[in-house]
Amino acid sequence: MDLFNSALGRNISFIRPAYFILSGFIGLPYMKYYYVFLFFVYIVSVLGNTAVMAVIYLDHNLRTPKYVAVFNLALSDLLGSTSLLPKVLDTFLFNHYYISYNDCMAFLFFCFTFLSMQALNLVALSYDRLMAIMFPLHYQTKVTNKSMLSLIAFFWLLAVIATLTGAGLLTRLSFCKSVVIDSLFCDHALIYSLACNDNFPSVVTGFFLPVLILWFPFAIILFSYLCIAYTLSKVASVEERMKAFKTCTAHLSVVGIYFIPSLIIFGINSKMHQNARIISLSLTSIFPTMLNPIIYVLQTQEIKISLDKQKHNPSVKN
Repeated sequence: MDLFNSALGRNISFIRPAYFILSGFIGLPYMKYYYVFLFFVYIVSVLGNTAVMAVIYLDHNLRTPKYVAVFNLALSDLLGSTSLLPKVLDTFLFNHYYISYNDCMAFLFFCFTFLSMQALNLVALSYDRLMAIMFPLHYQTKVTNKSMLSLIAFFWLLAVIATLTGAGLLTRLSFCKSVVIDSLFCDHALIYSLACNDNFPSVVTGFFLPVLILWFPFAIILFSYLCIAYTLSKVASVEERMKAFKTCTAHLSVVGIYFIPSLIIFGINSKMHQNARIISLSLTSIFPTMLNPIIYVLQTQEIKISLDKQKHNPSVKN
């Protein structure tokens, strides 16, 4: 078999449907209440992430590499939830199940790009914590705002290129039969499974993208915390050890909330019933965007202090 003939072939015409149909849940009554619940989760996510970005922007004491990454995490959470939830709510609360081919590709691109950035932002934050604990005396020279911005810019470029590759290969597929996508959104794997020509390049991409965007970042974060644990084990004072570890608790909480459900769901995705898969994916996609700002407000002393300052001096920038 010519592996990439259908995707990179010479002078091949492709059959593209005018639209896809998002089917959503099957046979479950009262699901509109679930979408209303997602709407309230979305509102909390928007308010929380906007508040975190505003606090970091207004407080000059938070113009540090760590909070550059936290700001970008809040931004990608806000963009991720906004790219996904409003369209899902419009589709299933107002029965707009048909989505044009081009809109579906754009929907897929923005959703996957921002979801990818959530994982990559956590890598940036783990790098910041690793440098702060392993090289406390040289942290300010090793990790600067410029270096953190450069790292984040590289991650954005990586997420965009990876998602464009996946979406681009989908445009090389023909759809001759069903145009029904059994999901709440334009899912990459479900779209290429509908193709009637050779979808092998998309299958390969569908395998490697989760490795690149999910498993590899998780492995880097895990390795960074093994290094942190080794460094802290050498610290004689238990009090100093706990003080250093406390600076990682917010990040560790966010990592657990994002990666543990995602890795489990992607691991057993093919074995799950459609309804269970949709609920799991929707909650995994939207819940971290709601919880992340809450965690950083509750577990980060600098943000608590900044909020207290803003409360007592609302008209003054720090």
